[in-house]
Amino acid sequence: MRFFGTTWVGHDSGYGVRRAAVAAGALVTTVAACFVMRLAYQGVQTADIGSFASFLFVAVFAICSAVAFARTWDGFRRRPADPAREESLRSLKAIGFIGSLLAYFIRSLTEAPGEQLRRTEYETAAAAYEKRRGARAGNPAARRKPRPRRG
Repeated sequence: MRFFGTTWVGHDSGYGVRRAAVAAGALVTTVAACFVMRLAYQGVQTADIGSFASFLFVAVFAICSAVAFARTWDGFRRRPADPAREESLRSLKAIGFIGSLLAYFIRSLTEAPGEQLRRTEYETAAAAYEKRRGARAGNPAARRKPRPRRG
């Protein structure tokens, strides 16, 4: 939602162009991140520290990327139930940054990332506002003052 402002509400003011630009940017960033990971893997290979360390390098980044993808994808649909747990997984998501970038790219092909969540929250808040507004009697100054009781 960072690059969309409020254009996601009505899909106006260049929403389609922004979404295409975000998708292209996320794809380019994902490819660049894969290139960086390739360079890092070549560095591990050049260091010749053993096949077990090379295997661990690949396994850790693959697992972290898978977890980061799943968490990022899930974060586009609903708010985390336990924010403290999400905070503790931040370093894991940083290691698996390729998974997060890939989730962002795939989601941006169909909607602005996080749009479904924000739209649901927006519609709920708008309905609650209309309900509160409809329950009001109008201008309180224009209301008729109660008559004093006789007797």
